[in-house]
Amino acid sequence: KTLDKPRCRQLIPQFLDMLNSLKNSAFKSLCALGKTLDSWKEEIVRMWRFSKSNGITEGFHRKMKLIQRRAYGFKNFENYRTRVRVLCC
Repeated sequence: KTLDKPRCRQLIPQFLDMLNSLKNSAFKSLCALGKTLDSWKEEIVRMWRFSKSNGITEGFHRKMKLIQRRAYGFKNFENYRTRVRVLCC
């Protein structure tokens, strides 16, 4: 479920508190998880703030890879470009 911006701003302090408690945990695996999340903290907070998805772009990339797989290598780049435009647009 997507959260709205005010709710995300409320959750950020809770996330940071949880992150600190994980980093200070006595268990090595939880401490490692805390360090990993800490290294990705800006990206996670940014994801919550903006909640955008790159699903459409990933779909286009998948179609392009399928075209390449079916073609076994185009001899002419223009043929490849034309086929991508026809199938992706």
